Amino acid sequence: MADKNINDVKNPVQSAERIFGVLEMLAVTGPIGLVELSTKLVLHKSTVHRLLLSLICMGYVNQDEETGKYMLSFKIVELSGKILSKVDIITKVRPFIEELANSCRETVHFVQRRGTDVFYLEKVAPLNPQESAIRMASQVGFSRPLYCSAVGKAILAEMKDDEIKYIWDNSVVEKKTEKTITGYQELQMELAQIREKGYALDNEENEIGVRCIAACIKNHNGIPNNAFSISAPVGRMTDERIAILAQDVLKTRMIIQKALGH
Repeated sequence: MADKNINDVKNPVQSAERIFGVLEMLAVTGPIGLVELSTKLVLHKSTVHRLLLSLICMGYVNQDEETGKYMLSFKIVELSGKILSKVDIITKVRPFIEELANSCRETVHFVQRRGTDVFYLEKVAPLNPQESAIRMASQVGFSRPLYCSAVGKAILAEMKDDEIKYIWDNSVVEKKTEKTITGYQELQMELAQIREKGYALDNEENEIGVRCIAACIKNHNGIPNNAFSISAPVGRMTDERIAILAQDVLKTRMIIQKALGH
């Protein structure tokens, strides 16, 4: 038997349909009077009044004492926050970073900030990789300092100055390669460029022979805890190709953040 469209299925509980209809309408209208709300819902005002009283009792709706208008309470926001906090971020993000890896045919990493480091949560290799003599040393479970990785600098660029200084002061700053940034002023200058461009680069600062481009991902609360990157041998990561990949990275960032509710 063919599946019915969910919109064609009659709701078996009419009261549930009506009460959610009130919630959805209030979300659209903002503060509104009983008569106007009843007209928009095409329901008798006595029915809408009972529904509103029920929602007020449950804490989902407030009534302004002066105007008499009804509006949603912040309980809806709290509920959505609880839902979003339980989202498995890897499950949500993986399809997008897989698509990015396959389209650019390079390795893509997804990380999470943990203190002064980034922790590698996921590593996606393309189905049809380009030939390379370099094997990426990174793997899931690795951690690296924020200050010397593209993903780390992408996250730092979205943080406040005092937070950045705290992380710098509490990091073991060392020259991992001859290109590693080890001066705070130099880091600040690079973070300013990252904010302007929207993406960060790792120019062999962590691993000689490997160049990365990364972007920060904010969660539904706007907190910059995650980032993703494309990593490849320097021979394939010329400035010209970086400019092309930057468009894909920025587009992927926008899609992922929308999927995460930001």
